This record gives sequence, structure tokens and C-alpha cells, in this order.
Amino acid sequence: MTESQPHEFLAFIATCPRGIELLLADELLALDAEPGKTTVGGVHFRASLVQAYRICLWSRLANRVVLTLLNEQGIDTPEQLRDRVAGIDWRRHLAPGNTLAVDFHGRSEAIRHTRFGAQTVKDGVVERLLAEERPRPDVDLSHPDLRLYANLHRGHLVLGVDFAGDSLHRRGYRRDVGHAPLKENLAAALLVRAGWPALAREGAPLVDPLCGAGTLLIEAAMMAADIAPNLTRERFGFHGWAGHRQDLWDELLCEAQARASIGRKRCRSRLYGFDESPPALAAARANAMRAGLPALIELQGASLAQLKRPATLPEAPAGLVITNPPYGERLGELPELVTLYGQLGERVKAAFPGWQLAVFTANPDLGHRIGLRAHKQYALHNGPLEAKLLLIAIPAEDPPSESARPAPARHSKGAQMFANRLEKNRRHLRKWLKKSGESCYRLYDADMPEYALAIDVYADRVHVQEYAPPKSIDAAQAQKRLFDALSVIPEVLDVDASAIVIKRRERQSGKGQYEKQAASGERFQVQEGRARLWVNLRDYLDTGLFLDHRPVRRLLGEMAADARFLNLFCYTAAATVQAALGSEAAGGASESVSVDLSNTYLDWARDNFVLNGLDPGRHRLVRDDCLRWLATTGGEFDLIFLDPPTFSNSKKMADTLDIQRDHGRLVRLAMARLAPGGTLVFSNNQRRFALDADLAEQFRVEDISARTFDPDFQRRPDLHHVFLIRHREAT
Repeated sequence: MTESQPHEFLAFIATCPRGIELLLADELLALDAEPGKTTVGGVHFRASLVQAYRICLWSRLANRVVLTLLNEQGIDTPEQLRDRVAGIDWRRHLAPGNTLAVDFHGRSEAIRHTRFGAQTVKDGVVERLLAEERPRPDVDLSHPDLRLYANLHRGHLVLGVDFAGDSLHRRGYRRDVGHAPLKENLAAALLVRAGWPALAREGAPLVDPLCGAGTLLIEAAMMAADIAPNLTRERFGFHGWAGHRQDLWDELLCEAQARASIGRKRCRSRLYGFDESPPALAAARANAMRAGLPALIELQGASLAQLKRPATLPEAPAGLVITNPPYGERLGELPELVTLYGQLGERVKAAFPGWQLAVFTANPDLGHRIGLRAHKQYALHNGPLEAKLLLIAIPAEDPPSESARPAPARHSKGAQMFANRLEKNRRHLRKWLKKSGESCYRLYDADMPEYALAIDVYADRVHVQEYAPPKSIDAAQAQKRLFDALSVIPEVLDVDASAIVIKRRERQSGKGQYEKQAASGERFQVQEGRARLWVNLRDYLDTGLFLDHRPVRRLLGEMAADARFLNLFCYTAAATVQAALGSEAAGGASESVSVDLSNTYLDWARDNFVLNGLDPGRHRLVRDDCLRWLATTGGEFDLIFLDPPTFSNSKKMADTLDIQRDHGRLVRLAMARLAPGGTLVFSNNQRRFALDADLAEQFRVEDISARTFDPDFQRRPDLHHVFLIRHREAT
């Protein structure tokens, strides 16, 4: 075997996260390599063996460093791939008895699976070794002596020896990663883009107000203290390479250890991390300890709203605030995040005037809520997510003056108009709410067309439903208005952002509105009249309590004294609870039957019954298709509530239900169960509903829809339709 000379230049490729290739090229140049062509997620370069070792030890940005053995075009078939691999002199790379693994990436028309590609590369290695009468190497996928890297893209093959072994972003200090870890080399890239290396040389401080497991802090501390990022790694991929020179590696390692020892002592920068999560802070402390940097990093438990300049922080020089806040990948996270990003802007302006702010986010629209203009933006990727690093100069404190300008408005003009409308609606409802004692009500329902939201208050919590904008509306503008609304709701209603739940309201097909959307199990009690009821704002599209039907439930309570009550399509049986409790002037229903097809909602109804002390012997819950149950049951009822969905195609039903088409049959079946002198209360939410004229001929029908809207729903008179239907007296 010909031994590689320490100063002989070899071909390599370094891989990295997408978006930082140019930074990696600059880093390779600073480490004395010769960078060449840049590809997506990689940089080709030339370097001596000593320089390649140094790059493995000191690169803060690379994932892998690959000694290139093949870099060829025109490779599409397994035979071509195997032949090219077999043409390599593997005695220079694989020592006898050493194990092998192949990491294969890419595909071609004939090589469609990475496992097949890896097998083909291995076959080429084995073919060459057997031809030279050398032993076949064993494969060890977990801890091989030699790991090969292969990438095949559009017939272009890059094959080489992985000098890194495990990815270089795994520094070894991070075992407790927290909720949403940021990869170490991406964190380092953010720090480089934010200008931290130059600031650290000046002894500037750094603050991460949402530090999580501390990755940004630790990477920044290693830069400031001149510590090689992979100094504590015990094994690299080149350790199992047949051309490895241990003497060269030992010299580099001793040099890096000496630099680290000196760097820790000379480091003038102080780093501060804040987080309100005790587990995250515990993880950050453990990670900093493993990295050997606890003396450089100060961690404190504090929320973003509590952020202030640390008492131990020197006045000068100005430093860097850098953070990777949550992105809001799920709609339900937005209320808190809109507030969080706004707080970030407010707190850094108050605590760190004149500093630099760097915010990494996969939701740039949330970044706008900071309220400070970015002078630079860098497009990056955090795994599969497109993200941006926003660089912002925090304004310096203005000197006080008698002619000081008024403070800028905290909200946009549109947001302030929306806030004014909420205040107006509150004033309008205040007298009614005080008199009625209701704690659950609708405050806003798309009063301003550009803010297409329905906002319902449930005691001390808020349920926001966004009406999905039509395709003609610009999605970015719609999101901006949503964020505007979410920024003012906490202030106007005096609630914490965590008490706001948001959902998107779209046209539902079939049982969509009843399907589970989350699994928080977060329910709480509300009071409506004499009833206490369970509601859940997060887990379903609807909450368990239809607020627009409040007057109807109140009417049922007034009509139910000593009645036999039937509730069809009962949902969570809030109407049954009101009928069973009755009004203050009269008692409630003597007995009741509530029918629904959903086990989930019948369990919810059962909990409502328990909450109100209803006797299950007199108030029964039945799981059945209401149409089938009506057609097969016997008995009569004095008061029936029929409130079917507008449409349903549940698999549990014998047929689909379309309320406009099928209401005649439903009403007639229900009337067959109504006792003489009784009343059927028929309700539905079909906006353009028209009652079958034949029903008015057959029964006495009274449309009371206009009387079934409390002040909070009077803006939407077509939201539901309610009819009282009775038998005509025999002549």
C-alpha cells in the first residue's frame, strides 16, 4: 500500500445544510484548503492530509468530509456502478480484516433504492478484493472501520471515504436536546452570519432569550474560547482508513487542546441564556457541562415578558441577541406566538438598545411582529423547513428632549381599527351580559370583511375561528390580518395569549366538523343559566356548546316542566340538561331520552349529566341512528327537540342526510312520537333553508327564528332556523 504523504493535495467534498455552502467555502479557505465548485449542500475542495484532519477537527459548519475516490459522469446502471468501484485500488483504503459500510444517496432509472445502490457499491469493493485474493470484508452498518459515502445524481457519481464517520454536527455535548433542537452546525452558521466571531474577538456579550437546550450559547462559547467543535470526539471516520497517519493527528489534537486551555482563560465574552422551561434549562446546564463551558454561560429561568439586562452584564461593548423562537407549524400555536414575537421586539428595545438582534424563523410573517425592520435577511433551511435569519439593529436609546416625538403606534392602522371594533362590541353587549349573567357569548363575527373571524368568549378563554379566505384573497395579506387580530385580542379582552384557541373554519363535508383535531383533553366547566357544562376548545372544530342556540335551550327549559323530553341528534346533550333542570319558576322534565350516533359525544353528554346531578334512571342516553330509532321505537313524548346537522354521511348511518332534502321525513317521524298537545322544536343551521310547504298543511307550524337570537347573534339572522310544530286538533 502506498502511504499518503502529509503534504500531498487530495480531492475532497464537504457536505453541509442547504443555504450555508458559501459560508463553508469561506471556512475551508480559512483552514488552508483550496475550495472549488460549490453544489447544493456541499463544497468540493483540495487539501493535504494534515489540512483534512484539521477541517474534521475545526469545521463548525460541515456535516461530512469525504476523501473523493470517484467523481464521474455517465453512471446509470448497476453494472456501470460496480465496475467503476471495482476499478479502485482498495488496498490503499481498506485494511485486511476491517469492516465496511456504505451510505448511498440518490438514484437512477435502474438504481431506485438506496439499499440496492449501497449493495452494488459493496459488490464492487468485494469484486476487486477477491480478484487480488484478499479476504472479503464484513459489513457493519453501526460501527464500521471504514464508511464509504456515495452520491448518484443524474448519472454523476461521487464516491469516497467518509473522514468524519458520524456527522460532524454531533459534537458530543448534546444528549438532552429539548423540545425542538437546532443542529449544532446550523447554529454555528447562524452565529457566523450574525457576525458573532468578530464580536467575540472584541469581548462582546451574547444573549439568547429563548435558549432551550442551549445550542446557540454553547456554539457561541466555543467560538469565543477558540475551542475546536469536535475536540472531545473519540473517533473519526479516518481512524479506520488504511492511509491514516496517527502521528499527524496527535500533533493537531495537542495543538487544539492547548488552544482550548488558553482560550477558556482569555475569553472576555459573557453569554446569557433565558428560558421559562425548567427541563430546558436543566438540559442546557448539562450540555454546557459536557462541553466544558459552564463558567462562560449564565442561565436563568425567566419568560420573555420578564427579559431584562442581566445585573452582571457590563455596560460596554454592545453585544448580540440571537434566538431561534418557535415557528408555529400548527395553527393553534399562533395566538401565543404572535404575542411572543411582539414581546421579543419590545423587550430587546428596552433592555438592549444599540445591540444587534438575530432571529431565525421558518415563519417570516411572525418575524414582522417583532416591530423592527431587518437590514439583512438570509434564506436557510432548518431540516425540510425553509427559514430566514433576520438581522436587525436594535435602536439606541434616544436622548430625552422637550420636543420628543410621540411614541410610535404599537399596532398597525388595521389592527387598531379591529381593536376598536372589539371594544365597540363589548360596550354594546355589556348591559345584556350584566343582566343575563351569561359568561359564554359571541363578541365578533366578521363584522369587518377584511377580518374574517368569529370570536367567542368562554368565561376567561377565547375561541377564535378564522373563516378560510377565498382564492381571490392574497394568502399573505390574509395571514397578516390574522396576526394583527391575534396581537390585539389579548389586550382588548385582558386575557393571556395562552387562553386563546384558534381554528380555521372551512366548508365541511360529511362528519368533518365532528372529527378530532387535537388530543389535548383540555376541558373546563362553564355556566349557562342553571346548567354547568363541559366545553373543549382545542380538540374538535366545535366546542361542545353551540352558543347561537342558547335561547332555544332556554326555551326548552321553560317548556319542559314535568314533560317527557326527547332530544334527537343530541350532540353533548346541553339541551337535555337545560330541559331536565327547567326554569326557576317550574321544575324540569320528568324523564328524557337523548339519541346520537357518536360514542364520543354521548360520553361527553354523560359527563354533563353527572356534572348536574341528573338521575341516569330517568334521563337515558341512546346510541343509534336517529332515523332508524324513530322508525322502530315506541312511546310518546311531550316535548321533542330535533336539531339535525345540515349534512351527514357517517359510515354508521344507513344513508346520507341532507337536511333540506330529508327534513320532511324526519319531522313526520318525530311527530309520530309526539303526544297530543305536545310540541316539536325543530332547528337547523342551513342558511338558505326553506320549510316543506306540505308540513304547514299537515301540522301547525310557527316560525320563531327571529325570537331565538340573543344580542350577541343578532347580526347574523340567518344563522339558524327554529320552528314550533304541533298537531292540528281533530275536528
